[in-house]
Amino acid sequence: MGSSRTAYLPLEFRKFDTRRCQYNGTYRFPVVLRRHQENLRYVLDDLPGWTAEITAELAHPKFADSWVRIHDSGDFFSGEYLSAWLRIIASTPATRFYAYTKEVAAFRALVETAPPRNFWWVYSYGGRQDDQLDPSADRVADVFPDADAITEAGWNSQEESDLLAVLGRSPVGIPANNIAHYKALQAGRRWSHWQTAVNAARRDRIERASRTKRNPQHAR
Repeated sequence: MGSSRTAYLPLEFRKFDTRRCQYNGTYRFPVVLRRHQENLRYVLDDLPGWTAEITAELAHPKFADSWVRIHDSGDFFSGEYLSAWLRIIASTPATRFYAYTKEVAAFRALVETAPPRNFWWVYSYGGRQDDQLDPSADRVADVFPDADAITEAGWNSQEESDLLAVLGRSPVGIPANNIAHYKALQAGRRWSHWQTAVNAARRDRIERASRTKRNPQHAR
């Protein structure tokens, strides 16, 4: 199926629900983390300059007829940033791009209406917009505790090649990284199920706070 290259671009430093488990391992090493922070600052401070530099880099012959994965971690954190990537992709037609994303609303508005012919994506569960996904219509991916759990659920593993996430059968199962601390947090759940629990807990906190505000004597 071929190999892919990764465009090493910004790590998004917002609070991420279950997405926090993406930022583990080498991404926590000071040198790697510093590089991601510098890239993010570049994008925030000079998006046109960053766009021009990435476009020029991708014009190198080594990227012709290659697959480029956008982000090794992080996501399309704003409409402006996603639009910049769409311009980069459109200006580099000899290169094929793919990405995982949890930014469902942004992709519905900016990508799905007129997707570049050389761009493939998969929606990954574990974000606040999970409820907008329809696995019968959308290409979706979920992180499972292990490979056996993927098989038991009847999903399709991308373990053989990451490109299967966008070229193989959907829905796509991804085995969790074997990092004890994060696997303990995952507690045998798929990320979609974990996110559902996180969302329910958040709603419960909001409802309790609202009741307390309406009836402060109940909080005493």
